[in-house]
Amino acid sequence: MHIRIITAVSVVALTVGTGACRREGSVERHDAAPATEATRDVDRTAELQRHRDLELSKMDDRIAALERHYEEQVAAHPRGTSGAPATGRLRHDVQGEVNDVKTAVSNLRTTTADNWWDRHESALEKAFDDVESDVQRFAGTRALPVHQNNHRVADKSGQTVSAAPFMSSRDKFVADMQARVDAMNKALDNVKATGPRKTELKDLHDRVNKLGEDLDRLKSASAEDWWDLSQHRVNDYIDRVEKSVARLDDHQR
Repeated sequence: MHIRIITAVSVVALTVGTGACRREGSVERHDAAPATEATRDVDRTAELQRHRDLELSKMDDRIAALERHYEEQVAAHPRGTSGAPATGRLRHDVQGEVNDVKTAVSNLRTTTADNWWDRHESALEKAFDDVESDVQRFAGTRALPVHQNNHRVADKSGQTVSAAPFMSSRDKFVADMQARVDAMNKALDNVKATGPRKTELKDLHDRVNKLGEDLDRLKSASAEDWWDLSQHRVNDYIDRVEKSVARLDDHQR
């Protein structure tokens, strides 16, 4: 009898001890789960930053090559030896583009998930303004619609910010810009051109259509796509300036 009592107590003690171990193990695993998730988040953030730094490094290399190419053109054709005044104006315009694209890369370094949309929106608006100005000049018209951007306000520092949630702001912006794309293409469709003007007409159509492609990409974008959209825009800008420098080379020959 005494032995049976001891055995029963031992079994109960063992059962309680095992349960306690299981509870302790469960608590330990439960505590470890958030830590593991946090570690994964930190690793992912670090990996994304490494990717962005690599993209920026590639852009720096392109800008350095672009500046070297431009300076070579200037050295090969000193001011006053290139002939027509148009060449001097073109060189001045290209120098402005080179400076602007350097600024665009510099701004990309400080672009974040919080400020990207205002910067992206402003940059696209400037691109639209530049192309629209050329279309108006070429088509000889002032009938293109004026874009009224009334969905942005200023913050305490005076910087413009969107007053609407991202999706709403994005959709309104896309609709506004698409109207401008349609108006520019319509104006160009009414132009009859031959020879060099026909080539310029095609170039303008291509530039307008490129703006339309940028809008198509933006239509389905989410706020999480901020880096991809921003770096793509800046790389496109570098592409355009590289072509401008190449055209300067052709024009000076």
